[in-house]
Formats: sequence, structure tokens, C-alpha cells
Amino acid sequence: MAAFIGDFTCKLDAKGRIVLPAPFKKTMVGNGSDRFVVRKNLYENCLVLTPFNQWEKELEKIRAKINPYNRDHNKFMRAFFRGLSEVSFDGNGRILIPRKLKDEIGAEQEVVLVGVDSNIEIWNSKAYHESEVDPDELGRLAEDILGKDDLKLTD
Repeated sequence: MAAFIGDFTCKLDAKGRIVLPAPFKKTMVGNGSDRFVVRKNLYENCLVLTPFNQWEKELEKIRAKINPYNRDHNKFMRAFFRGLSEVSFDGNGRILIPRKLKDEIGAEQEVVLVGVDSNIEIWNSKAYHESEVDPDELGRLAEDILGKDDLKLTD
């Protein structure tokens, strides 16, 4: 699967529809998918738009770890699926963001779509700009995740 890359400020129309930026559409066309699952992010105040074929892969990983007879697993699944919605392109290439999800992140007229590997995050514009990570913190995170030996400086 190709990665979604970049961040784009986009307008929501009066009905909550959004036109995906051309680079994101190009990535979707390359993967032969026009269906997505949209859900609230587990950690941040944004939405996650996942191509349906990628969603099915993620769901397989979750199912492999879930015991349907475990009370906590059931609670997790119920909460995880709450508010999920399947969306697809309309005839004009727009996606309708469900009002409940849009309201959860405080999205009004302008949002930022952020390509994050196999997903697209949808942020309230103000919240996105406030979430910027300090360059020193980004460096520390990179070292923690990748290890100092694996980091290569490029100019």
C-alpha cells in the first residue's frame, strides 16, 4: 500500500462534505479503493480516515487478539466501534464526514487533512496547528523509536 503524504487545509461544505486533495485521490486510485472507514483517533482529538482494504487488515490483527468471552475485550470492541462509519466518494468526488464525528473534533468550516502512512487524519485546523511537536522533542522521539545508530543525518 502506498503512503499518504502531506498536510492540506480543506473546506467543509454546509453538509459536512470534503474533497480529498489530489495527491490523496491519486494514492486511492492506485489502490483501487473508494471506500473508507472514519473513526475517532484513540489518542488525539482528530478523526482517522482509513481505506477500506487497509481497515480490513487492521481488523484482522485486532480479531486475532480478542477473546469474545473476555469482558474487557468486549468493552474495548464496543468502545472502538462506537461512532465508526463507512464512507465513500459521491458523484462529485466528495466524502461526507458524519456530523457526530465532525462535532467530536470541533470541525466547522476548515479542517486539515494529514497523510500519516496508510491513514489520513482529519483535524480541526486550530487544534492541528497547536499540536505541532517541538524539533527537539521530535529528535528525542526518533531516537527512542529508531535508536541513535539507525538515525542517519542527510543534508
